[in-house]
Amino acid sequence: MLQKTLIVLLGPTGVGKTDSSLAIAQTFGTSIISCDSRQIFREMHIGTAAPEEDLTRQIPHYFVKTKSVEEYYSAGQFELDALRVLDELFVQNPIQLMVGGSMLYIDALCRGLDDIPHTTDEIRSLVKQIYETEGIEGLQRRLAILDPVHYEQVDRYNTQRMLHAVELCLQTGRPYSDLLGKRQTLRSFEIVKIGLDLPREELYERINNRVDKMMSQGLLEEAKRLYPQRHLNALNTVGYKELFRYFDGEWSLDFAVQMIKQNSRRYAKRQLTWFRRDDSIRWFSPFEIPEIIEYIKQTIKK
Repeated sequence: MLQKTLIVLLGPTGVGKTDSSLAIAQTFGTSIISCDSRQIFREMHIGTAAPEEDLTRQIPHYFVKTKSVEEYYSAGQFELDALRVLDELFVQNPIQLMVGGSMLYIDALCRGLDDIPHTTDEIRSLVKQIYETEGIEGLQRRLAILDPVHYEQVDRYNTQRMLHAVELCLQTGRPYSDLLGKRQTLRSFEIVKIGLDLPREELYERINNRVDKMMSQGLLEEAKRLYPQRHLNALNTVGYKELFRYFDGEWSLDFAVQMIKQNSRRYAKRQLTWFRRDDSIRWFSPFEIPEIIEYIKQTIKK
């Protein structure tokens, strides 16, 4: 009898996780658990490259277009929800598949979230004042000094994450990165992590082409519909925040599209930096599907 095993297929944005995941799911008869922190929002279909309905009918997907951008959702909630779903799916099949690139969501399910201390009202007020007087650049400057490691990994234009990181550095007197990755919660199933990567130039070309495809599919119109809700944290996301600046008259459309490509490439680099610290990941090219499937077969037999 096979041991309960979760296959985690991860990698940077645009690398080709979808095609690989389909082959794996079809081979082992699994569902697909999405660990993409933005595909969960139903209004962000094009900009998150969410799977099409014909695909989700063919293979059951979880955590895809199940929330509204108006709803708050976190890595901690994903951990609880995904564990509950896995308990149900393992009854049907001891092999299950999770796919995505959201680093915190992957860590939350695989190892549990770290016990992060709460910040005081005084610290939050101080950091908020820095942001209000100096903007996101003020937070960036401080985090680069307080925690250069996390500075290289975090989305430096995500206001909430920058505020949180600076707050924790000031609260604890330690780099925020020192607080991460310390907890290891034992799970009732084995975890096999498979990473997908490509040579940098090839990956960046795929990302650029992907952005062009999104624009041709109607990303501009999708972002325009969401523009009135631009203040929501879910929409502080590459692909939308750049187009919002176009709508605000700050950028031309061509420049906004170029910035989507640039910020997507930067995000891919941060994802790879985060993933490379995990020695348990076995890396493949997305074109090595037979090798990936054989590796899974050999691993789950042990």
